[in-house]
Amino acid sequence: MKIRFFDAFGNSLFIKRVLILAFGGIAQYRFNWANKTTVENSRVLQNLPKRNVLFVSNHQTYFADVAGMYQVFCCSKWGVYDTINFPFFLLNPKLNIYFIAARETMKAGLLPKLFAYVGSVSIKRTWREAGKEIDRGVDPSDISKIFTALESGWVVTFPQGTTTPFVPGRRGTAHIIKESKPIVVPVVIDGFRRAFDKKGLFLKKKGVRLSIKFKQPLEVDYEKSSSDILKQIMHSIEQTDDFNTLKKIAEQETNANV
Repeated sequence: MKIRFFDAFGNSLFIKRVLILAFGGIAQYRFNWANKTTVENSRVLQNLPKRNVLFVSNHQTYFADVAGMYQVFCCSKWGVYDTINFPFFLLNPKLNIYFIAARETMKAGLLPKLFAYVGSVSIKRTWREAGKEIDRGVDPSDISKIFTALESGWVVTFPQGTTTPFVPGRRGTAHIIKESKPIVVPVVIDGFRRAFDKKGLFLKKKGVRLSIKFKQPLEVDYEKSSSDILKQIMHSIEQTDDFNTLKKIAEQETNANV
């Protein structure tokens, strides 16, 4: 077996291991002691191929969401499912995991740059930059980087491109799916917005129940239009209007019982 020293983007795997050990140890405290994390149906990871798998998820913080999923992925490498209370994964983590993020976010400070080294596929936003609305075309080199990541391993993306809930998804994710034809696994997260600040770097509240729910891979018809595929994705991650209505009803009932 060929020994690899660098990932698909030329980053040192040794440095990645060191960063995962450091950040993962801190995350273990935040996810399992300061708060409690429930993981549901992560056994779907057991039979996934090593490459060309795309995880689509709703988004609540810049970094904590990814950190939580990253721990689930690494635990699955050890045959541990439906929990992340298994710090031994830090000794031999899964290294071919990537996440799609805005380039300006990953360059905003030392910590984001270190997170980016672990596995960011940093791309330019086509609709927003430096807090202002813009309208520009997709950079072909960004698409190429996403395809490179999929050819190398598992990729996490957030179709909404924002931490604001229930906003429409962006068609870029659907275009990627049509082109690369990956296995698409929906993920639904909750609680991260209550426990962490918007960036996901600082604890805002302790004792929050965090949840990461994996669903079965989608049966995607790659010949369908990007709009139809996007609708399927948004429904699978529970970010459509009907889920928003159900959530509001549940919140009203909870408030009425307080």
